[in-house]
Amino acid sequence: MTTPIGPDFIALQVRNLAASRRFYLEIFGFEASAHCPPGAAIFKTEPITLALREPIHALPDTGPLGIGMVLWIACADADALHDLILKRGGVILSPLADGPFGRFFVARDPDGYAITFHTART
Repeated sequence: MTTPIGPDFIALQVRNLAASRRFYLEIFGFEASAHCPPGAAIFKTEPITLALREPIHALPDTGPLGIGMVLWIACADADALHDLILKRGGVILSPLADGPFGRFFVARDPDGYAITFHTART
């Protein structure tokens, strides 16, 4: 059948892979995957794998990336992660609130991607 099933792998293109990888590990708290091919950083995420990668095509030198894209990442406790990201020096774009998928907030990564974290439904 030719009908798309749904997202299976998400990769964000970044300007500086080493810096972005470090940010996602140290500020956002992701865990690195043991498998990382050259030019990419892969994280242990479920059910869909999240990765950062070197650009396929040249990216703009300045300004935020991902304009128009909304990426929601489930977490165990949005309130606790919000506070931890702030403590680690991260930037919050939208404060904690209750939304369609539960408690959430939006944080910014080094390339300006707006990442929405929400408390996972059980």
